[in-house]
Amino acid sequence: MRITGLALVPPPSAADLPRVTPELLASVLARYSRSNEGIHAILEKVDPADPDASIDRILKFVDYGHASIGGLTGGLAIALDDVSMWLAYKVFEIAQMADGQESSTRYITLAPSALPEPAALGIPADLAPRWREVMGRAFAAYQSEYARLDALGAAEPARVRVPADAKPAVVARIRKNYALDRARYFIPLATRTNLALVQSSRMWAQTVKHLASLPHPEARAAADLIRGELLKISPRLMRHSGPEKSYEAQAAAELATSCRLGLERLSCAPLADQTWVHVDRATPPFLAETQTVPNALSARANRYGQQGTATRRMRVSFAWNNLALAELRDLNRHRTGHRYTPLIQAGFYLPPEIAHAAHQTLLNDQLALTRALLERGSPAYVYSLLLGAQTPFEHGTHADKFIYEAELRTGMGAHYRYAEHLSAALAGFFTQVPEARAWVVEGTAEPE
Repeated sequence: MRITGLALVPPPSAADLPRVTPELLASVLARYSRSNEGIHAILEKVDPADPDASIDRILKFVDYGHASIGGLTGGLAIALDDVSMWLAYKVFEIAQMADGQESSTRYITLAPSALPEPAALGIPADLAPRWREVMGRAFAAYQSEYARLDALGAAEPARVRVPADAKPAVVARIRKNYALDRARYFIPLATRTNLALVQSSRMWAQTVKHLASLPHPEARAAADLIRGELLKISPRLMRHSGPEKSYEAQAAAELATSCRLGLERLSCAPLADQTWVHVDRATPPFLAETQTVPNALSARANRYGQQGTATRRMRVSFAWNNLALAELRDLNRHRTGHRYTPLIQAGFYLPPEIAHAAHQTLLNDQLALTRALLERGSPAYVYSLLLGAQTPFEHGTHADKFIYEAELRTGMGAHYRYAEHLSAALAGFFTQVPEARAWVVEGTAEPE
């Protein structure tokens, strides 16, 4: 694992603008909020040769709390190399105010060499050889199925839905993605990946505090390394980012729930699709909504257009009983509202092109390993899961955000399984909001 902070510098075109460090920016803006002097008058009091003294003087004068100014630092960029896919998922779950990216399974090396050491993940020593063996076989299944599906796509171009006028390079990319998107369910969740996030010091402090309070050694190690990098950029505002009792208590409660549900529902059989959608249009009696849903949606030229108050005020909760971890990794990044999953294996998804029976021995052995970890109440059970593991997943947000997600995840280039899940959620939404049907663009996930 390697954590790197990235220091931002202004471009040449900004040479005539005032220059501030992240914490100096926060302190100046904090002072600005309690003054009518104007920003330039405040900046004139800053000593460019000793910005730290200016920061301490202003913060002491303003008497703001840590959290209230931490959001004024601007975006602090951190890159996390060689962390597990589980940790990447967890960081995105926690850091709901961040902008970020993670390496795609289409573009990174996926082989047993991409696995961390078992001890770094908290895998019990007596189960480590067994874990290595099962994960190695999972990678072998991934590689063999990718080769088979790539050959199948070449032999049956219609299966891959290649556009008639596509150039050879495009044909090769679409066929490759067809095979990778279907073979990926054998990839272990423990596989190393890279991610980068940009968020304010306030949100980084909360993220690091949360990671430091988890029972997973990898999460705590990441918290220490991230904090070390951020102390170089925002030392005062990152001091309060250690583990905290309320976070630790809730992490322990959630782990207990996951172990209980995991043992109750543990299965490697395919889990039939169930989708739940709940729409709440209630408004206060003194502020009723008068706009129609068609009027809220009709002015948009595409999914990025502004929606009206009829959808922006409407609450939508939606959930699936069987979201594979492969899809969870991306759907978890839709930041608005609240997302929740116990992260269990209630079933195992494989696409129609891959038969469960052909891999039943591997799936049975992986299931037995997961059960052994769950029975011990070990947080390391997450590292025994493969991306095909199906878990319940719930997301609560507002209708405008739900509509955006549904249009994005069924649109051009969307993964076929995203499209199936969001299409089912849209059907539930249209049942309760039928007047939206004509104005929501449901795609067919055609290749791009």
